[in-house]
Amino acid sequence: MLTGEDRMANDGVNTGRRRFLVTATSVVGAAGAVGAAVPFVGSWFPSAKARAAGAPVKVNISKIEPGQQMIAEWRGQPVFILRRTPEILSSLGQISGQLSDPESKDSAQPAYVDPVVRSIRPEILLLIGICTHLGCSPTFRPEVAPADLGKDWVGGYFCPCHGSQYDLAGRVYKGQPAPLNLSVPPHSYESDSIIVIGVDQEKA
Repeated sequence: MLTGEDRMANDGVNTGRRRFLVTATSVVGAAGAVGAAVPFVGSWFPSAKARAAGAPVKVNISKIEPGQQMIAEWRGQPVFILRRTPEILSSLGQISGQLSDPESKDSAQPAYVDPVVRSIRPEILLLIGICTHLGCSPTFRPEVAPADLGKDWVGGYFCPCHGSQYDLAGRVYKGQPAPLNLSVPPHSYESDSIIVIGVDQEKA
C-alpha cells in the first residue's frame, strides 16, 4: 500500500510527464504549421518556369555608360540594352540606303517605338539578341571601321554564324542572310532608370 509520500512522488512524476507531452505536442504542431505554410508562401513568388514563360523582368539601366551595352534575360532569350550616344544616333540616318528595312515596316517591334531609332527614348535601345536568320546571337561591334568589317562600318551587330550585319538600331543591311531586323521586345519605363521588359508602355 502506498504511503502519502509515495503518492506525492508519483503525482510529481505524472505532472512532469504531462508537461513534457503537452510541450512536445505543441512544438510538433507548430513545426507542422510552418512546414505547411512554406509551400503556400512560396506560391506568392513566380517560379523559374513562370519567368521562362514570360513573366516581366525589371532592369536597372542607371549604370550603363554611353556607348555601352548590358544584356538582360527575358523568356530565356538575351535582351541587348544599349545606351546610344549622339554620334550613334546621328549615324543611323546616314546609312538608311544600305539597309533592307530602314523603317522597320516588315520587322517585329511594338507600335509605340519609333520605327527608325526603334526605341521609346532615342538613347536607350532594347533588342532581342537573336539573329533573324537561324537564331544565333550576334556580337556587339560598336567600333568604327574595324579591319574585319571594313571602312564603311559605323558600328552595329555582327552574327558570327553566317555573317549577318545590323546597325545600332538592330536594322539589317541589304544582301544579308538575315531577312528581318532584330526584334524589339515589349517594354516600358517604371522610372528613368528602371525598364520593365514584357510590359507594354501603353499598358504600364
